[in-house]
Amino acid sequence: MSSADDPSAHSATRRKVEAGLARRRLRERLFKGFGLAATAVGILFLCVFVYTLVAQGASAFRQTELQLDVHFDRDVLAPDGELDLEYADFDAIPRDALRAMFPDVTSRGDRRELNRLISIAAGFQIRDMLVDDPSLLGETRTVRVPAAANVDMLVKGHIDRALDEALRPVSDRQVQWIEALQANGRIEQHFNTALFTNGDSREPELAGIRGALMGSLYMLLVTVVLAFPIGVAAAIYLEEFAPRSRWSDLIEVNINNLAAVPSIVFGLLGLAVFINWMALPRSAPLVGGLVLSLLTLPVIIIASRAAIQSVPPSIREAALGLGASRMQVVFHHVLPLALPGMLTGTIIGMSRALGESAPLLMIGMVAFIVDVPGGFTDPATALPVQIYLWADSPERAFAERTSAAILVLLGFLLVMNLAAVIIRKRMERKW
Repeated sequence: MSSADDPSAHSATRRKVEAGLARRRLRERLFKGFGLAATAVGILFLCVFVYTLVAQGASAFRQTELQLDVHFDRDVLAPDGELDLEYADFDAIPRDALRAMFPDVTSRGDRRELNRLISIAAGFQIRDMLVDDPSLLGETRTVRVPAAANVDMLVKGHIDRALDEALRPVSDRQVQWIEALQANGRIEQHFNTALFTNGDSREPELAGIRGALMGSLYMLLVTVVLAFPIGVAAAIYLEEFAPRSRWSDLIEVNINNLAAVPSIVFGLLGLAVFINWMALPRSAPLVGGLVLSLLTLPVIIIASRAAIQSVPPSIREAALGLGASRMQVVFHHVLPLALPGMLTGTIIGMSRALGESAPLLMIGMVAFIVDVPGGFTDPATALPVQIYLWADSPERAFAERTSAAILVLLGFLLVMNLAAVIIRKRMERKW
């Protein structure tokens, strides 16, 4: 009897195969388990990150305000009979209204502490109201004015009232006054419009992200105007017209390498070329857009080349067979079919540029800018840099605004990436 017909040989082979299959199935289960565990850990960290941001930053979208019966005193605002916008003491108006609610506060120290409950923005608010409606002079109106940052933090629960007075920025007397105002319904919380309408400020309750948002918008406009056409044109030339040679291979390798270069290197390049050599204004969106264009250009070229390569060769061959020129094939047939992938790569590159801060720090956009930029050459900052500046501030209210600004930035990034997905789904064709 041959070994092929031997039952014992068959059983031994069967046992070896089954043992091998068992080991392979065990390794497969372990691999799937590791994959599920890694995914679960990633989701857990993401949930913790988002929860932390929301827990710390959600309250920044509400602002504590004091409701005061303000008397627009003529003797203070218009001692000569005419409103003096330059020298009138607008700050005294809301302070007098607050002191009228606490007549027992007579000493200079207590009055100073009481005045600290109101933000310095209250005086500017009174001034703006009088500019808009001069007939208010001599009248008494109920006005909501922003509370100081420490009052805002105490009302929101970010300052523990049970702490010793020496360990919190709000004194016991101020806590009593705040509780009295709350009991009388004089403290309210409303949507914090100043967060989106104001520029940066040293006072947390006045600080907003409008200046940073406008600076980021101007930079993205410069970036997309420069990087998109140049990147698409370079991709078309390299894929459709450039002859295969050592030079084209060298260019391709350098483009791939540039996509992996740290972003701060582009900031150093922008500092050396655009500011030191070309003498462009420092901390301007124009320079920031030029630097971000260099940063995103390799990403757009790589994505555009991949989109062009995805177009089936039969499209080109059919167009050439019908008598179309090489230029007509590219711009009438290949480019429209590759456009969804190009737009997707461009939007992803823009979202990366929106979140960059290192190259912008190198060109001076870390400066403290109060005014909202009105053009491409005005001093400005960007949203990631604004987050960096606020995170470095010691006040608790700035920590709250830092988390809120991160949520806004993540919202913009999410919208941009969602737009890339929608564009690709709407415009792509299956072959």
